[in-house]
Amino acid sequence: MNRGKRRGGIVRCLVSGLPVLLLSISTHAWGQVDPEAVRILRRMTDHLAGLQQFSVRTQVVIEDVYSPGHRVDYDVSGDVTIKRPNKMRLARAGGMNQRFFYDGETIALYNPDSNLYAKKAAPNNLEDMITLARENVGIVLPAADLIYHNAFSLLMQDVKLAAVVDKTVVNGVKCDHLLFSRPGADFQVWVAEGRQPLPVKYVVAETGTPLMLTVATTFTDWNMNPDVNDAQFKFVAPTGAKVGVVQTTGRGAGRLLAPGGSQP
Repeated sequence: MNRGKRRGGIVRCLVSGLPVLLLSISTHAWGQVDPEAVRILRRMTDHLAGLQQFSVRTQVVIEDVYSPGHRVDYDVSGDVTIKRPNKMRLARAGGMNQRFFYDGETIALYNPDSNLYAKKAAPNNLEDMITLARENVGIVLPAADLIYHNAFSLLMQDVKLAAVVDKTVVNGVKCDHLLFSRPGADFQVWVAEGRQPLPVKYVVAETGTPLMLTVATTFTDWNMNPDVNDAQFKFVAPTGAKVGVVQTTGRGAGRLLAPGGSQP
């Protein structure tokens, strides 16, 4: 998620056992790809690609800079429902109180607080829709790169380091903690152990700048058989709703503005 020019500081961690963990990670030299980390990642992405429909709750923490020298975290919660090959619904709250709809033909963004909406014709598959939303509309969907059918090849592109950091527990779920690095970015993913290797947490860090800011997404309440029908993915404008304008660039990218480009 690009949120404009960023600056940040140093985060100091005082955690018991941290030196041992850092020593373990340091043994994976740049250029070393652990086949076990790759195997776990592929198992996760293959499992996700095979889910024909699912719903999940996301909590996204976006690191940014409030003013020079002061870092802040922006929290956005979301409820996502997907039905392959071409349906998605998202309700998110936090910095943006929005509803997002995709029915295979159109994407729609609705702000219930201002009763503004915007619509745009969209491709008939999730992958191309996600790309359109991000590159042409300024809407970044939570951890969308994990949704692609070819997520494994996209994630592994130019990877120079892959490591199994440790086994751990996140929100009560036993996980394999994986680290991958490529020029300009690192990403970590915590994959649930057992028969359903679902992502439990996903963190992307910008390593191409000194700021090393991150976007962290936590996943909870997975449901592989949500009670949905196609009509729930189609947006119908409420009474009195007006057409707004989507801000496509800068810190407010993805926000709905009133006609004329002003905040409602």
